Amino acid sequence: MTDQPGTLSHKRNKFLAVLDATPECRVAMRFAARRAQSTGGGVALLMVVEPPDFQHWMAVEDQMREEAREEAEEILQGFAAEVQDETGITPELIIREGRKREQLLELIEEDPSIRILVLAASVGSEGPGPLVTELAGERSGSMAIPVTVVPGGLSDQMIDELT
Repeated sequence: MTDQPGTLSHKRNKFLAVLDATPECRVAMRFAARRAQSTGGGVALLMVVEPPDFQHWMAVEDQMREEAREEAEEILQGFAAEVQDETGITPELIIREGRKREQLLELIEEDPSIRILVLAASVGSEGPGPLVTELAGERSGSMAIPVTVVPGGLSDQMIDELT
């Protein structure tokens, strides 16, 4: 029997990690990369540039947006190099502008090769983080793909043992 387009086995599984400035995002990235490595899958790294709150002068807002995008590209390149060095996988790098949750859900809907979303829960006292709270909690039953939540305090050794 041959695979039909649209079936799960037809396309290479892609693990998506959402990156930002939090320390736990590196844990999500490493977990996604190691799972992809052990299953023959791919990795996608997403950074969302949130729109600036400053809206008084268009030129200043445009400059702020461009600087934020350049910073996101630089951060993604660093994470991509780490994934490449550790696993030999060249990750897909995705930068979007807008609100993180909306951009993430749109990307999952647009890219059928994304099969698993990997999020890391914050280790702080303020809770696991807004994406984890919503996507692994409130919306978990309506997600089109599985959401894997890993503890943000996992060491590299622990991630390697789990994956």
